[in-house]
Amino acid sequence: MSLQTHLSQLAAKHDALERELHDAMQSPSSDDLRIAELKRKKLHLKDEIERLREETLH
Repeated sequence: MSLQTHLSQLAAKHDALERELHDAMQSPSSDDLRIAELKRKKLHLKDEIERLREETLH
C-alpha cells in the first residue's frame, strides 16, 4: 500500500469518526464515555495523519 493510499484511508476514517461524533453529540441518549472515546480516536487519527505527512516532507 502506498503512503498516499494509507493517508487517504486514515482521512476517510477520521471523517467517519467526525460524523459519528457529531451524531453522538446531538443524541440526548449519548454516553459521555462514548463521546470521549470517539474524540480520543479522532485525535489519534489526526496525529497519525500529521506524523505521516511530516515524514513525507523530510
